Amino acid sequence: MAEAPRPYDAVDSLVGLAATLRGTGVQASPDRVHAAVAALAELDPVRRADVYWAGRLTLCAGPDELARYDTAFAAYFGDRPGAVVRRQRLTTTQLQLVAEPGDRGASGEGDAELAPMVAAASTVEQLRHRDVTTLDAAEREHLRRLLAAVRLPGEQRVTRRLRPSPRGQVDGGRTLRAWLAAGGEPARLRHRSPATRPRRVVLLVDVSGSMEGYADALLRFAHAASRGSGSPTEVFAMGTRLTRITREMALRDPDAAMTAVATALVDAGGGTRLGELLKHFLDAWGQRGTARGAVVVVLSDGWERGDATLLGEQMARLHRLSSRVVWSNPRKAAPGYAPLAAGMAAALPHVDDFVEGHSLAALEHLAAVVLGTSGDRGRVLARA
Repeated sequence: MAEAPRPYDAVDSLVGLAATLRGTGVQASPDRVHAAVAALAELDPVRRADVYWAGRLTLCAGPDELARYDTAFAAYFGDRPGAVVRRQRLTTTQLQLVAEPGDRGASGEGDAELAPMVAAASTVEQLRHRDVTTLDAAEREHLRRLLAAVRLPGEQRVTRRLRPSPRGQVDGGRTLRAWLAAGGEPARLRHRSPATRPRRVVLLVDVSGSMEGYADALLRFAHAASRGSGSPTEVFAMGTRLTRITREMALRDPDAAMTAVATALVDAGGGTRLGELLKHFLDAWGQRGTARGAVVVVLSDGWERGDATLLGEQMARLHRLSSRVVWSNPRKAAPGYAPLAAGMAAALPHVDDFVEGHSLAALEHLAAVVLGTSGDRGRVLARA
C-alpha cells in the first residue's frame, strides 16, 4: 500500500530548505531559520512567492549566496508554478546537482554522508558557465529547470503618482484629515513622494538558422522573463518574418509554451533581415507605444542578410523611442570576438549595453543589466 503524502508544513519545509542550502555552502544557521519562520508568519505560507522571499531575505547573508539560494529553492520545491508550495524530499543525486563549493566547517559525523556531495560540488556552477550548444540531453534538461527560475524585471522608473511616504513633500489632505480626526489638535505631518514602477521589457528573439543552437534556451529564458517578473513584458520572434508570441509565452508550463511557440513560428531556422523586421516592429508596435520608454532587449548574433544601413537607421529610431537598448549576442563570448559583421557593426552605435548570451550565467547577468543593478552594466567599450 502506497504511503499517503505528508501534509504541507511550512515550518518543516523551511527547515528542509535550510538543510539543502547548507549542503550548497550557505551557512543557513538556526537563527536564520527562526528569522525565516517569523517572516513567513507575517505572509501567506502557501504562496510560492511568499515562501521564496521569506527565505531569500533571511537565509542569505550576502550577494554571493543569492544564486545558490535560487538554485536550491528551485530544486527543493520544484519548478512548477502555482499557488500552493508542495514539499519535496531531495534524493542524494538531486542534492549533488544543487551543491556548489563551500566551506563546510569542522569535520564531524556527517562528513561521510557529505562526501559524494562535495565530489560533485561544482556541477551547477560548471553548468551555469557552459555554452548551451555544448550540453548533452541531460544537461539541457537541467538547464531548462534552472532557466524556469530566472526573472527579468525592468528597472524602476518614477511615475507621476504620489504615495504615502515617511519623508518627502507634505501631504496637505492627509495631514488635515488627521487633524480633524484628532479633534482639531495638532497631529504628525503626513508626507508623500513619487511612486515607482518597473519599466516595460520588450524581448526580440532571433530564431534564424544562425541562432539554431541557442534559440530554445533563449525562448525559455523569454518565457521565464515574461512570468512573475512584475514588469509588463512583450516577446517577439525574428525569423524570416516578425511574430508576436506574447500570448504563447503566457502559458504557465514552459514545455506547453514552447509547443505553442513552435506552432506559431512557421519560419524558424531561415535567414533573417534584421533591418526589415525591426522596421516592421517599430511601425506596427514600437512607435505606437510598445517600445516607448521601455527596456528593449535584442537577443541575436547580429548576422544581417539584408541592408546593414537600414538596420542602423532602425536601431537609431529604436534608441530614440526606448529608455535603453540592450543587445545580447551569444557569439560575443567566443575568444577573439570582434563585432565585424556588417549588421552588428551598424547596430552597436545605438546600443546602450552589449552583453553575452551563450550560457545561464550570461543570461543571469543580462537580467541584472536590464534591472540596472549590474556593476559594469555591460557597456559597449569598443566599437571600432
